[in-house]
Amino acid sequence: MSRVFLIVLDSCGVGEMPDAADFGDEGSFTLRSAATSAEFAMPNAEKLGLFHIDGVHGVVCGRGLGKAKRKTFDGVVGRLAEVSKGKDTTTGHWEIAGLPLAKPFPTFPKGFPKKLVGELAKQTGRGILCNKPYSGTDVIRDYGKEHLATGDLIVYTSADSVLQIAAHDSIVPTEQLYEYCEIARKLCTGAYGVGRIIARPFTGEWPYTRTPLRHDFSLEPTGATLLDVLKDAGLAVRSVGKIVDIFAGKGITDFTRTACNEEGIDVTLEKMKDDFEGLCFTNLVDFDMKYGHRNDIDGYARALTYFDTKLPELMAGLREDDILMITADHGCDPATASTDHSREYIPLVAYGPKLRGNINVGTRIGFSDIGKTIAARFGVANDLAGKVISELL
Repeated sequence: MSRVFLIVLDSCGVGEMPDAADFGDEGSFTLRSAATSAEFAMPNAEKLGLFHIDGVHGVVCGRGLGKAKRKTFDGVVGRLAEVSKGKDTTTGHWEIAGLPLAKPFPTFPKGFPKKLVGELAKQTGRGILCNKPYSGTDVIRDYGKEHLATGDLIVYTSADSVLQIAAHDSIVPTEQLYEYCEIARKLCTGAYGVGRIIARPFTGEWPYTRTPLRHDFSLEPTGATLLDVLKDAGLAVRSVGKIVDIFAGKGITDFTRTACNEEGIDVTLEKMKDDFEGLCFTNLVDFDMKYGHRNDIDGYARALTYFDTKLPELMAGLREDDILMITADHGCDPATASTDHSREYIPLVAYGPKLRGNINVGTRIGFSDIGKTIAARFGVANDLAGKVISELL
């Protein structure tokens, strides 16, 4: 009985891709920026080979920049370039699962068209505030008082393909906010087909605090993903965190939503105790949501350090035929002026009791190599994009 535990360190990119300038992301390197903090230490990831990945050789495992000290390592590592023309969560995860996008999701740098927001206002019975790209914490600071006074919804976007709706939980109960997001999801198709509608409830007194009850409403994948082919083959596909939302529930056999990285790691550790054959797919969103988007270098570093302290437990939870794979879905460099995602390579660090370590598979084209390899480990026939990483079989 074989199991794969795939953990996405949301936004932990490992350096700008060659086309980063096209996205305004020249110089982005999320992991390196976190490593400049005195709060950063990842000795366990170093043992697995994180700092031997192409382009990451200059990042030391703790307190600043330098060279990795270990000459050998225990895992299989590499970095992957995105072939989809995007840098958002949905695009990254779908490509990891073997479904790259031929056409990027639409973005709305000048706000959403009047026709769309007018219909959203009509169907929700509430007015619309903001309607422009905005930081999630700044938007509730700047529009929160007007929202409480009028009951109008705060609608905003970012550089990504998202429509976000923020509302105070005393004005719009969170379940009702979800209903409004479902209305928006039905409206946002075709030319308006953003990758995600995101509910952003907030609470308390000005300048207000976002609650942990964020909820994503994604488009359904436009084709079969790794999740579908595993489920159709009778294997388990277990979601931890927002994976179930990113894939609109498709291909999932059971799911647990989580409120923070710590809970996501704990749930994954609990699932390691279960008997099942298949995939456990975990997203740890705090790196992105709490630290990358807020340009909090020390916070990002502390979150990576905490994850590193849990790595020995995750490795100990593996059974003989299991494999642990650690990756990301894009970058979100906390040291750049931008608060948006960044166009970066993603890391791959893999470990398993039967895997031969000290292997660097280099730079590979396409996040889909991850999904293709997982399907191959289970011997499942598929038409997923990507190439099998033979060193992980």
